[in-house]
Amino acid sequence: MVKQKNTTDPLYDKLRSWWPALKGSLALVYKPCVRPNCPACARGDKHPNYLLTFTQKGRRRSRYVPKAMVPILERALTNGRRIERLLYDMGPRLLKQYRAQNPAQTGPARQLKRRQRKSKS
Repeated sequence: MVKQKNTTDPLYDKLRSWWPALKGSLALVYKPCVRPNCPACARGDKHPNYLLTFTQKGRRRSRYVPKAMVPILERALTNGRRIERLLYDMGPRLLKQYRAQNPAQTGPARQLKRRQRKSKS
């Protein structure tokens, strides 16, 4: 049986509002072009370009990005950082919730009970 998504979950709504999302970085770089007689390059001026850097199959990759796509990528990178921060914060919360539902049988509370039993004998 396939479980349907709970669309009333606040986390699901938050993630939907943070779309699109990606992990990487965007940089404005200045590079010479490939045209042999470019007047700007001949003066020593370089052309501005945006580079998106990301990891793919464990390797760093960089791709040139059209200027029109920069605002979309900036939003996606911001959303990606939000989601990453949310995931890091969820670990301790999940552990705390688990421990509240499943009290440990070891630790200071358990050791006190053992000491009390020994002192009564």
